[in-house]
Amino acid sequence: MSNRNPKQENGGSKIQHVKLVLLGDQGVGKSSIALRFVRGEFYENSEATVGAAFLTQTVNVQGHSIKFDIWDTAGQERYHSLAPMYYRGAQAAIVVYDITNQKSYDRAVAWVKELRQQANSQITIVLAGNKADMAHDSRAVQIEEAKHFSESNDLGWFEASAKTGMAVGDIFMSVGK
Repeated sequence: MSNRNPKQENGGSKIQHVKLVLLGDQGVGKSSIALRFVRGEFYENSEATVGAAFLTQTVNVQGHSIKFDIWDTAGQERYHSLAPMYYRGAQAAIVVYDITNQKSYDRAVAWVKELRQQANSQITIVLAGNKADMAHDSRAVQIEEAKHFSESNDLGWFEASAKTGMAVGDIFMSVGK
């Protein structure tokens, strides 16, 4: 990720700042993924995000400190027009879909296309299928479909579970590499 913003903090060591935006339909678990990554918490019945929420988390990736400035956007359609305000200038985007909901995947594909057309040309995009803990009983989006789309569009791709914590950290760490 070439356009990180290095700043001196903590006694002179450089911390790379990465603006990261979470995009996806309402109810796919964007806020849950962010809270799991930042606080290690999960709430079964969380309220819908209004507008956007902002969180930060500093991690060490391959010997370098990276501070993620995370913009967790609202997924309701009425807030869609606000999204460019959040992804403008972002170095990374995590586009989240619910593996039990094909429509959410189709919308994630549309988000990726929008990012490719309107966001920073150097943006790192990761496609993340959430709710992997429900894969056995309720899978609607096939692994092969998401994996093929990701490979064809030069995206990172993960299936994760904000509920169990599975692969949530891996998503963010892949952005930091």
